[in-house]
Amino acid sequence: MNSGLIGKIEKAKRYAQERSRIHVSGLKVDFDGENDHHEVALEDDSWRCTCDFFVGWGACAHTMALERILEGMLPKSALQAQAV
Repeated sequence: MNSGLIGKIEKAKRYAQERSRIHVSGLKVDFDGENDHHEVALEDDSWRCTCDFFVGWGACAHTMALERILEGMLPKSALQAQAV
């Protein structure tokens, strides 16, 4: 294997452990929920989800799950789970 590639793989492993280096500003995710498929997006620090619960509450299990997965990488203005 190319030594340059080996170095990049090691760097990628280190970056993956140093989550504070990563700052998510936009995201689109296909989410397979228990009852249906949903599209979830983060745009301009605001969440969107196609599920019915999100329409009424502005937050849902899908957005809150992604907040947990992306913990430490989202701007504070995008965090809703604390308010719900």
